[in-house]
Amino acid sequence: MTKWFMTALFATALAIVTVMPLLAHAAENLKLNQHLDYTSDSLDGPLIAGDRLEDGAVSGKPAYAIFYGEGCFNSKRQARRTVELYQKYKGRVQFVVVDLDRPRSAAQEELVKKFYKGYIPHVVVLDRDGKTAYNASGEVEEGEISKVLEKTLAQ
Repeated sequence: MTKWFMTALFATALAIVTVMPLLAHAAENLKLNQHLDYTSDSLDGPLIAGDRLEDGAVSGKPAYAIFYGEGCFNSKRQARRTVELYQKYKGRVQFVVVDLDRPRSAAQEELVKKFYKGYIPHVVVLDRDGKTAYNASGEVEEGEISKVLEKTLAQ
C-alpha cells in the first residue's frame, strides 16, 4: 500500500471515530405497548418500546422527552400521543423516553434531575441548542406539542 493510501485510510478512520458521537441520537422505532389498558391505572409494563431507549438528547436537533409511570392512566394516553408524534417527526426530532419505574441510564438520569418536577406524565421539548421550549406536567394534546416542535424546527 502506498503512503498516500495509508494516510487517507487513517484520516477516514479518525474522522469516523470523531464524528460518530456527534451523530448520536435518541430512541428509535418507537412502538406503543399493545397491551395497555386505558380504562385503569393497571400496571401494564413499559408503555413505549423501541430501540436505544436508554439514550438521552443530543444538542443540534430538537428533542421531545416524556417522563412517565407505567401504572398511570394519563401517562398511557400521553404515551400514545408520543408514538404518534414520533411517526410524524422521526428523523427531524429526537425522542427520549424515560420510564420512571425502570432503571435509568446516566443520560436519562441527567434529564430527570434537570427537568422532571415529580408529576406524571411530564413532557419537555428542547430546541437545537438544548434550551427549553416546553416543560410541563400533565397530558398535552398532540396539536399543542406539534406547534412547539414546528417552531423549534423552524429556528
